[in-house]
Amino acid sequence: MSELLNDNTKNDQAIPFRFTRLYVTLFVVLAVLLTGGQILTQWRLGTVQDELWIIRYTALQRHQSQQIVKQALQVTDINERANFDQNLSELRHVFTTFERYHLQSREGKVSDHNVTIPNSANVQVLYNEINPEFTAFQRSIRRLINLRSPDEVVQPDVQASLKLLLANEKPFLEEIDAIVRQHTGDLRNQLTRLESIELYLYIVSILVLLGIGVLIFRPATRRLKQTIAQLIEAEQQASIANKQLLSVNKSLSETRQKLFEATRLQYQQEMDEQKLRTSYLMAGQEDERKRLSRELHDGLGQMLTAIKLQIEGLEAGLKRAAQQGTSDLTAHSKNISNLKKLVTQTIQETRTISNNLMPTVLSDFGVIPAIKMLAENDRSETIDVTFESNLTADDPRLDKNVEIMLYRITQEAISNAVRHAHPSHIHIELIERQNYVHLIVSDDGRGFRPENQRSKLSHQTQDGRAPSQGLHNMQERAKLLNGKLKINSVPGKGTKVQVSIPYKMQSAHYDAN
Repeated sequence: MSELLNDNTKNDQAIPFRFTRLYVTLFVVLAVLLTGGQILTQWRLGTVQDELWIIRYTALQRHQSQQIVKQALQVTDINERANFDQNLSELRHVFTTFERYHLQSREGKVSDHNVTIPNSANVQVLYNEINPEFTAFQRSIRRLINLRSPDEVVQPDVQASLKLLLANEKPFLEEIDAIVRQHTGDLRNQLTRLESIELYLYIVSILVLLGIGVLIFRPATRRLKQTIAQLIEAEQQASIANKQLLSVNKSLSETRQKLFEATRLQYQQEMDEQKLRTSYLMAGQEDERKRLSRELHDGLGQMLTAIKLQIEGLEAGLKRAAQQGTSDLTAHSKNISNLKKLVTQTIQETRTISNNLMPTVLSDFGVIPAIKMLAENDRSETIDVTFESNLTADDPRLDKNVEIMLYRITQEAISNAVRHAHPSHIHIELIERQNYVHLIVSDDGRGFRPENQRSKLSHQTQDGRAPSQGLHNMQERAKLLNGKLKINSVPGKGTKVQVSIPYKMQSAHYDAN
């Protein structure tokens, strides 16, 4: 079956090729015939036009010879003595033109129209026969045009020349007529041959057209009928297939609608998650503001209030001493010492708040010294905080955003561990491996179940924060830098927070302020 299909395919390809080759061949033959016939016709018409000029100028000699005889008679007429010079001048002009036309016609030329056609043998014989009469014309006219006065016309040689001219006039006219008739007969024969050639070309062209109709259009028409029948059958099959496609298209439309609805729901879910992440970030900012406000109010504010009270007490004591007239400052030394301690504590508290917001060591020296300082500040009698790293001070600085993110996640992880896990030891690791920087914060606290944190979002702790809000903050910070956050925790066995960030070591300018 496949071989039969292959044969049909080959035949379908070969038949149009054969038709095309045959059509092109016959069309080329027809074009060559028509072009050749047109070229031949135009060439023969040009030749006929040239021969007509030859015939015209040959026939013109008959009229010119009669003019010559007329002017010769007027020159030798005694009654035309008054017009002798004018008649003689016209005789010279007519004879010059007549002589030029006759000599050129012998060679088949018409110089006025740049025509040159060799005379046939019959024409050339007639020109040889007319040569004596033409010579007699030349001899007679040349004698007459050499006359200087009307008195010379009575001379015997002049009268003899006139008689010679008159004697050769009729034979010259008859032989010129014979030449014209011979030219006309030759031209008629050429036109007859041209008509025959045109007839043959016409017959061959008709045969070629018949060949095109029989060999090309007739099989093509038969083939076209078969093709139309196949197309009708294919149209019926296509109609059936179209109905099936409509059914499939309907199913696809329903599926596409379901997919669109699923996509919309997914997009809505992503938007909800984005809103949730944004709310977490905003909640984190609000918590940071609350913490900062609490530290300023409870710590720095109370210290400044105590300083104010100490200064007021010292001021009142100095006034009393001035009123009593005593200048002993020993009684006020205790107040001055307390005031000095309060100022020192205020300065230390201000530095602590400033470091919590943005430690200067992070901008000046990088993330490693900043995390070391964070570990030292969070170390206490009940909690041991340690830090290790395979990065050294000689390595290029990390990107500024990466350093801030690592510091904030470390800060958040330690804060979460201290507030919720109550560990005895917190270990911080910052290592570089395979173009990633890994931050690991692990503790030995109470731990939790990470999968249960979503159900605890609505429960608030003592400081007003949901237990997993800090984890979400860390996760959002990691996503901003294409990082990955992993949290492993088991109740009673501690928690391990790991952040992996693709990074590029680089030297960059950091604002020292």
